[in-house]
Amino acid sequence: MRTKIPVYEQIAIDIANRIYNEKYKVGEKIHGRSTLASEYNVSPETVRKAMKILEDVEIVKSTKGAGVEISSRENALTYINRFSNIESVKDMEKQMRKLMTERQKLDEQLFETMNKIVDYSGKLRHTNPLAPIEVEITAECPYIGQTVSELKFWQNTGGTIVGIKREGELTISPGPYASIQLNDILLVIGNEKTHSRVWDFLYR
Repeated sequence: MRTKIPVYEQIAIDIANRIYNEKYKVGEKIHGRSTLASEYNVSPETVRKAMKILEDVEIVKSTKGAGVEISSRENALTYINRFSNIESVKDMEKQMRKLMTERQKLDEQLFETMNKIVDYSGKLRHTNPLAPIEVEITAECPYIGQTVSELKFWQNTGGTIVGIKREGELTISPGPYASIQLNDILLVIGNEKTHSRVWDFLYR
C-alpha cells in the first residue's frame, strides 16, 4: 500500500503564479476542468479542488453556468507569498519541490503511525477512541461523489475521517474536499457510538 499525496494545492499555486505573471489576466475565464485536467494529468475532480482553494482566497470567482473567472492578481501574489518570496518561476518550482519533499516525509510518518493504529484497532476499538473503525462505501450509499464538507460528516456523525483506502492506496487526513467513492473504506475515529451513527447516516 502506498501513500497518496494530494496535488490540488500544488496546482492551485501554479495557477496563482500564472495569474500573477498575467498568463491568465483578470476578467478572463479559465479553461474548463477537462482541459486543465489533461494539462496537469489529473482528474477533473482534482482541478475542482484546486479551483475551490483559489475561490476561497478570492483569486477567482465561480458563477453557475458562466464558469470560473479570474478576479484578483493581487490576491494571487498574496497566496503565492504564503509559501515563499517568489521572484521567478524557477524559484517557485524549487520551493514547490521542497514543500512536496517535506510533505512526503510527513505523510510517510503519518502512514506508518496509521498502519500501527489500524493493526491494533480490533483490540483497542472498545477502549481507545483513537482506534479507527472501518466503514466500506457500497452502492447503497446515497452520498457517492459528495465531499466530506458537503456531507457535514462530523456534524452528522460525531466521527472524524482520518484516512480513506481506495484501490490499494491510503490517503491520510483527506480533508474537507475529499470525495466519497464506491468501494472506498473510510477510517473514522470517535466515541463508542460513532460506528452506529456513521452507519445510520450513510445507509439510512
